[in-house]
Amino acid sequence: MQTRIGSVGSLEEGKDPVITTRTSQSKTLPLRALQLFGFFLALCIGFSIISIYTIRRFGIYSTVTTVKSTFVPCAEEPNSLDHWRKPPLSLLHSMSDKELLWRASFVPRIKKYPFNRLPKIAFMFLTKGPLPLAPLWERFFKGHEGLYSVYIHSLPSFKAEFPSSSVFYRRQIPSKVAEWGRMSMCDAERRLLANALLDISNEWFILLSESCIPLYNFSVIYQYIMKSKHSFMGAFDDPGPFGRGRYNYNMVPEVNISKWRKGSQWFEVNRKLAINIVEDVTYYPKFEQFCRPACYVDEHYFPTMLTIQTPNLLANRSITWVDWSRGGPHPGTFGRSDITEDFFKRILEGHQCRYNDQPSSICFLFARKFAPSAMEPLLQIAQKVLGF
Repeated sequence: MQTRIGSVGSLEEGKDPVITTRTSQSKTLPLRALQLFGFFLALCIGFSIISIYTIRRFGIYSTVTTVKSTFVPCAEEPNSLDHWRKPPLSLLHSMSDKELLWRASFVPRIKKYPFNRLPKIAFMFLTKGPLPLAPLWERFFKGHEGLYSVYIHSLPSFKAEFPSSSVFYRRQIPSKVAEWGRMSMCDAERRLLANALLDISNEWFILLSESCIPLYNFSVIYQYIMKSKHSFMGAFDDPGPFGRGRYNYNMVPEVNISKWRKGSQWFEVNRKLAINIVEDVTYYPKFEQFCRPACYVDEHYFPTMLTIQTPNLLANRSITWVDWSRGGPHPGTFGRSDITEDFFKRILEGHQCRYNDQPSSICFLFARKFAPSAMEPLLQIAQKVLGF
């Protein structure tokens, strides 16, 4: 009995400490929680005071505020007239050709512009790579900012390295390979036109190569283009094997042989005709399928299409002089030894053409093909002979 009683006593004695410990912990926990809460509250208040002082003292704003301030103008930009009036800040974009042509075909239905629009000439350079005659063009453009814009279509792999002061700096458009005599060449020309059309101030569009030079100063060329009632694209009916001989009767009914035309690849068109070219989905498939070498599509597609659509707007001549006297599929090329005053007299004098339905002796504004070796003598003779 004593052992049992002792056992019970031991159990009772073991309970007392447990009860005491739990009671002590229950009293301690709320106190620690209050201390931690007070610490974090003081920390938050201190951080807030420091933040307010920093903002007032140094003008530092939160990241959220900065993101919001930059986002709002982007969302509001399409609602501003400047979004449509000003040219793109960068010529680089991610549009496909189909998207680009669609975007470039937008036409305002009201002819009068609601802002002071200064019409510009878009000089479109279709090249393989470098522009060896760039220094001559730099001199030609100097002092006429706001009256021109420049676009370069080169091989996609070519990376131009013009200084930031150059008129050619960052003027390359997204490009693809263009093969001579094939539809990819016309695709490149349409790509140039479409990118240039994104600037609503561009009114005239001139296609040039890296071997082209201007024959007059900028003011003369600008006035000549601006005052002309016609666009300068050759579109003549050649009954021989290199004209009608290239026609394919599968082109009917869209293209009849009586409307089949041939002309120089190098042209000038106004904004209306440029839009006609980029928006075309009627004639493009016919020429793509049925005008392949020995039918050279870049000589027939645009002249034929525009003859069908707007023959009254074409001067039916090119303003780019070339020399075919040497024969062959390509015109003659001129180098250092060819650049003389007599050479330019032969180009500039002795021609007769029609300008605004009147006889004129000024028939060519540009000339090609000039080799890189011609650049130095061209710079030396430009002021005296070309006027710039």
